[in-house]
Amino acid sequence: MNPSRWLLHPAAKPLLFVSCLLPFGWLFYGAAANQLGANPAEALIRSTGDWTLRFLCITLAVSPLRQATGWHALARWRRMLGLFSFFYALLHFTAFAWLDMGLDLAAILADIPKRPFILVGSLALLLMLPLAATSFNRAIKALGAARWQALHRLVYASVLLGLLHFFWMRSGKNDFGEVAIYAVVIAALLGWRLWRRLRAPSRT
Repeated sequence: MNPSRWLLHPAAKPLLFVSCLLPFGWLFYGAAANQLGANPAEALIRSTGDWTLRFLCITLAVSPLRQATGWHALARWRRMLGLFSFFYALLHFTAFAWLDMGLDLAAILADIPKRPFILVGSLALLLMLPLAATSFNRAIKALGAARWQALHRLVYASVLLGLLHFFWMRSGKNDFGEVAIYAVVIAALLGWRLWRRLRAPSRT
């Protein structure tokens, strides 16, 4: 079957939805079955953060992959992937607020500005909030296509802040291997967009 026809199949979106929930399902099972290691709280916080960054990268990869392959039907998956990025980011913050801070709002608000990696992570989540809130057809019509697209460029700031959050979190352990991999992937994804933008005037 032609990949584009497969991407347009009625079962494609439900399958993608279930696939995006698999990490959450595994973490939920691991927590319930006590299979998250010696420090389950740290495992939950770290894993939800990792999946946030992964989903942001996957979402940003949709456009380059669509352009490279000609599979334009991939565009219909981007919105769901973006919403799952926000879903895992919200889980990440919730895990921190609950398991690290005991849902003590005053302690959370006092702690955020004290630790730079939590501050930039919180900023990344705040920037993702309007993107999730406007990821619907009515929002596109209300804002207009141009303003909607401009607003959704906040995802670039979110992914960079997420990378900085990850870098500062790992810097305490001098563990930069995964950080370097994410940095290369994000640089390639954002570099591709910059290259396309710089080429645009010459094509016109």
